Amino acid sequence: MSEALQQKLPLAFLHGEAVIDKPEDLYIPPDALEVILDTFEGPLDLLLYLIKKHKLDILELPILKITEQYVSYVELMKELKLELAAEYLVMAALLAQIKSRMLLPVHEELPEEEDPRAELVRRLQEYEQFRRAAELLDEIPRLERDIFVAHALIDSSYEPDLLLPDTSLKELLLALSDVMARAKVLEHHHVSKEALSTRSRMSFILDKLSESNSSLPFSDFFTLAEGRSGVVVTFIAMLELVKEALIDILQVEAGGQVYLSLKHSELST
Repeated sequence: MSEALQQKLPLAFLHGEAVIDKPEDLYIPPDALEVILDTFEGPLDLLLYLIKKHKLDILELPILKITEQYVSYVELMKELKLELAAEYLVMAALLAQIKSRMLLPVHEELPEEEDPRAELVRRLQEYEQFRRAAELLDEIPRLERDIFVAHALIDSSYEPDLLLPDTSLKELLLALSDVMARAKVLEHHHVSKEALSTRSRMSFILDKLSESNSSLPFSDFFTLAEGRSGVVVTFIAMLELVKEALIDILQVEAGGQVYLSLKHSELST
């Protein structure tokens, strides 16, 4: 008995007819089906983050509260001379416009206008849907598709490091904004400005971590009496130490307290 031949599945249907073989002259780029699932960044991402962090109702958006938080975040980025995309300023202007429209008196003779927040709420809801869809796509297993398991003998005494959540720039800047606010209240008036050295502050941070031999809270490294300039110098020193791979900035849980610790190689030496 002859062996049955397995029929090929059609690639597509053209004018009602099945296309079995791919055209020879058809060029398909290697990355044609590539889906990029990188972390979203931008003004909508920041707004959604602030809404979730403070457990606000997106449908009843308190425009005054969210505008103040957003603007203070943007001002902090400008003060630290971080790269600030124009979209952040456009969103700040939009929030200010919505805030001013909500303050205008409503005339009974004119037809009722749409809530000024409606368009922003719609954009936030759409953005949240796309972000969630991207997260679901990212959760699709890659094992045996993009990733393959390697088998090796592991020492039984080996204890893997505890994986902690990544600390995002938003979390770091919000922690810094709290320190900056307290420094502004306690800042003393100086007749002559004291020169602050980033290098000496880096040494101070390393010495403090070496003495404690453990992780320390982010706020422990700031001297509020030095004012905002001292806070900025300390923060820049932290970023330099992270860049030089001498310290780690971490969180025990997402949205929790920020800590600093020495790199493992630094502790072992």
